[in-house]
Amino acid sequence: MGELVERVDEQDRVLGVVDREEAIRSGWLHRVATTVCRDPQGRVLVHRRPEHVSRFPGRYDWLIGGGVEAGESYEAAAAREIAEELGVRVPVRFVFKFLCPGAISPYWLGVHEAVVTRPLTPDPSEIAWHGWFSEEELHAALRIRLFVPDGVDALRRHPGFTPPPAATPRSTPPPL
Repeated sequence: MGELVERVDEQDRVLGVVDREEAIRSGWLHRVATTVCRDPQGRVLVHRRPEHVSRFPGRYDWLIGGGVEAGESYEAAAAREIAEELGVRVPVRFVFKFLCPGAISPYWLGVHEAVVTRPLTPDPSEIAWHGWFSEEELHAALRIRLFVPDGVDALRRHPGFTPPPAATPRSTPPPL
């Protein structure tokens, strides 16, 4: 059995515990926690996913995150994912959640924010490249790079950001 998550309903109430891959294959709602990481100047961490990953290889994202494990809160999962993927422990602040239709499968997406003041040690199995972007630079990147679609959906809904303009990304973005 793989990663165990809670299967939830349209109101985010727990129905039971299931394997995350089964939830994705079956289209069952479950929970995902993500975080917008900022540096002390307010810039946002943008990263590129490795080419070998099964979901969205080579795509860019502005969110760090993953599945909320059975019995775990959104906040605990968000903090755990930052530690696993970026090698730093920082407090996270819950911002909002929404029922994300998902490019692969639907899920509840909890979005958090964190300020990162220490150097990052990204896990190369999760992050191939990273950099700090202003909001304007993030919007410019959205116009020329392929981003994870669920992250773009979250950016459009995030109350702290100007919604990005509609973009037509290039089919094969050059590396940053």
